[in-house]
Amino acid sequence: MALDLTLPESLSRDDFLAAPCNQTALDLVESWPDWPARVVALVGPPGAGKSHLGAIWADLAGARRLAARDLAGTAPGDALATGALLLEDAGPKTSEVALFHLLNTAREEDAFVLMTAREAPVSWGVGLKDLASRLRALPSVALAEPEDGLLRAVLVKLFADRQLVVDAEVVEYLARRMERSLDAARRLVAALDREALETGRRLTRPLAAQVLDRIMQPNLI
Repeated sequence: MALDLTLPESLSRDDFLAAPCNQTALDLVESWPDWPARVVALVGPPGAGKSHLGAIWADLAGARRLAARDLAGTAPGDALATGALLLEDAGPKTSEVALFHLLNTAREEDAFVLMTAREAPVSWGVGLKDLASRLRALPSVALAEPEDGLLRAVLVKLFADRQLVVDAEVVEYLARRMERSLDAARRLVAALDREALETGRRLTRPLAAQVLDRIMQPNLI
């Protein structure tokens, strides 16, 4: 019986795979504190590497970490207690009043804020005019869709994290046919690991094709 265990994911700098699609964002993180503004945003789809980059910066800057959904229940001064804050998964549903007060406090205290978001802040359509003005002026760096080389490298790393030995032809087959996102790579490797454990089969190309076809079907991803 295969147990559905969540494996710990390393979010250190050494485990971050740099590529053209994320180099600009990595350069921004590593250039801290020489930023173009005290508050910046990392924008990209799920699994693009925002959380990993955010963790790298938080370690570098000694930043607190706060989910945007919890912002309304946290005093701005507490959130910025270390002089730096990683605000994760911000977006149109983030409390406008709480975010406005946070940005004001960051400016008053010369604190740094790194926001991660799926959409550029300027596109959130906020109703608070003063907040909208601040978001329009906010520098944003977008993470692009991963290219083939990065997908291959991520697949190899994910398989290695699970102590799975997979032939290069299987990795190549998956990289050419899978959904082009790092989040999809994580789901795919987890599904392959589970299938191999449950069936006792090796991770061959036929098994990869079977699992890939299944998870690419609507409502099964």
